[in-house]
Amino acid sequence: MPAPQMALQLYSVRHLLETDRQHTLAQISALGLRTVEVYDFVGSIDSLPAALREAGLTARTGHAGLLSPDASSADGQDAQWEETFQAARALGLESVFDPFVAPERWVAERDVAATADLLNRAAEAAAAHGLTVGYHNHSQEFVQRIKGVSAFEFFAGLLDPRVTLEIDLYWAAVGGNDPVSLLERLGSRVEALHIKDGAVIDDPFFSGLPFDPADTGQVAPGEGRIPLDAALRSARHARWAVIEFDHYDGDVLDGIAAAVRYLHAKGIR
Repeated sequence: MPAPQMALQLYSVRHLLETDRQHTLAQISALGLRTVEVYDFVGSIDSLPAALREAGLTARTGHAGLLSPDASSADGQDAQWEETFQAARALGLESVFDPFVAPERWVAERDVAATADLLNRAAEAAAAHGLTVGYHNHSQEFVQRIKGVSAFEFFAGLLDPRVTLEIDLYWAAVGGNDPVSLLERLGSRVEALHIKDGAVIDDPFFSGLPFDPADTGQVAPGEGRIPLDAALRSARHARWAVIEFDHYDGDVLDGIAAAVRYLHAKGIR
């Protein structure tokens, strides 16, 4: 299989984007990145496509809420998806990943099954726009077990074949997994990886305490405890290797530059 392509999740530079979006995008481009993964993009669709073009960047994947339990009706849910997928097409995206479903929805079998059903229905709506959908994990999805497997793997087993997964290697490890074995079990379902390194902390999402990204201990790829090298070798079907920092002590652009060098050394560009 060909090597995945490199991208940067723009959430990594969210604070810089708030200060000066165009300058930040130009800095990202200067680091050798040509593709980014967008987040919360529906509200900025009037200006974001032009801003990316000006910086010489494209986006092919993005994060957006697809699995809200607060939709007041099926029609309301359909309207939300329609708005999201129209924005995704305007940006030139190929895949939209839901980035977070709350911990309490990963406990009971019926709730996990309902989330899978909702994502399967989103896949049908996305297909009408020439898009695919998927799910991006954190750690809360792996804490509970259902029918002998983690809630996440139970969920994955219920998904329509069109639905893909974006595996955040750092958070998968925090959830108690060997990321390499997890990738081998999930196989061709995995479309993208989040390349993220650091300490293996306890799952913070079931603690009931406010989550502070500064507590994650994230570092440049290759400097932490996550087996990124082996994970990249195991993810034979992944199309994207997405750099992300939830938090970085110091200048995050330095961390991104180190991540670019790490991926370049693996033949990923």
